[in-house]
Amino acid sequence: MMHDSGGVQMARVLKHATLCLMLLPRFLVAAVMLWLLDFLCIRKKVLLKMGAKQDSPDDPPVCVSDSNRMFTLESLRAVWYGQKLDFLKSAHLGRTAPNTEVMTVQERQQVRILDCMKGKRPLILNFGSCS
Repeated sequence: MMHDSGGVQMARVLKHATLCLMLLPRFLVAAVMLWLLDFLCIRKKVLLKMGAKQDSPDDPPVCVSDSNRMFTLESLRAVWYGQKLDFLKSAHLGRTAPNTEVMTVQERQQVRILDCMKGKRPLILNFGSCS
């Protein structure tokens, strides 16, 4: 079993630290939004218990309990994971499309997506199912 050299390990640590610093502002905004949603729901529940009248008959009933809060450790982990996946994805709006391999239907061979383009015509991919 081969071990990575100190330089390779340091590069990985620096890459991970840079990623964390880049994702931190987006994560904190999402965490504050979850906290605000919980705060507003709890405030509404408390006001309703104090005898305040609902604003409108169209308002859904308030059902906030300790088991359905949005600002939890699990939800924060999910937000962090989602932010990380979104940041590391290969396709981004306004950039060139990733040229991944796909399987053709008729020939059953692997080709690159952008090899299927013909001239300046747009390439349309259909991700439907045939069941």
